[in-house]
Amino acid sequence: MANEKLDFAGLIPVLQNKDDFFEKVLHETNSWRRIWRLILLFIGLTFAYGLVMGSYSGFLQALSAGVKVPFMFLLSLLICFPAFFVLQFILGSTMKLSQMTVIILSGYVLTGAIMVSFAPIAVLFVLTGGNYYFLQLLHIAIFSVAGIFGMKTVLDALKYSCEQKNVYPRTGVVVFRFWVIILAFVGIQLAWNLQPFLAEKTAGYALFKKYKGNFYTAVVYSIQQLSSPPGDSKVSVEPDLHPELFPDSTKVVR
Repeated sequence: MANEKLDFAGLIPVLQNKDDFFEKVLHETNSWRRIWRLILLFIGLTFAYGLVMGSYSGFLQALSAGVKVPFMFLLSLLICFPAFFVLQFILGSTMKLSQMTVIILSGYVLTGAIMVSFAPIAVLFVLTGGNYYFLQLLHIAIFSVAGIFGMKTVLDALKYSCEQKNVYPRTGVVVFRFWVIILAFVGIQLAWNLQPFLAEKTAGYALFKKYKGNFYTAVVYSIQQLSSPPGDSKVSVEPDLHPELFPDSTKVVR
């Protein structure tokens, strides 16, 4: 009966009573119902944030970003989770697949909730004419902060399972830290290939674009654009490396 009364608010792990939340997860008899609710809640949260993220570039880009953001997160998890679960099983974890899935998705939901909590800040900069490159870096910062808190919740859950319930190996906690790094790199690669999430207002709508270079050079370029004096046409990134950043390459001073 407790499962029947489970609401969406109860799916978000709160830092003040996280032990109670983990206890409920580890003793729940029907975890799959919680899994589907976690997925739906996560999709709703990240879809909302994606709408905000893409709104800088118009309605169609906002709608596109709203679909891409949850897809990117869930696909990265789908790619990385099997290796993580098998490693934990080999190391001696007795945690069920459904329990492990709930713990990971709970961290994802907290990530989505934190992202949405920052959405009004992003909206403010969109409405007040925020710089395109500044918005890029702002969203990257929000993704990073939210991801850190979300994965810390998962780490706390695994430590609790290890120290309090003895159903999870201590070595698995160390392995999880490395797995999070792999998950982050997979997510970054997917994000790069799913671009654009937001685009220059003059660029027009595009579902996908083929970009040269990589995520890291694009971040460096955005930082350079913000730090360079107004009207300075000299840049350190070649237009043939990032042609999408130079709609008119004849204006670039080499």
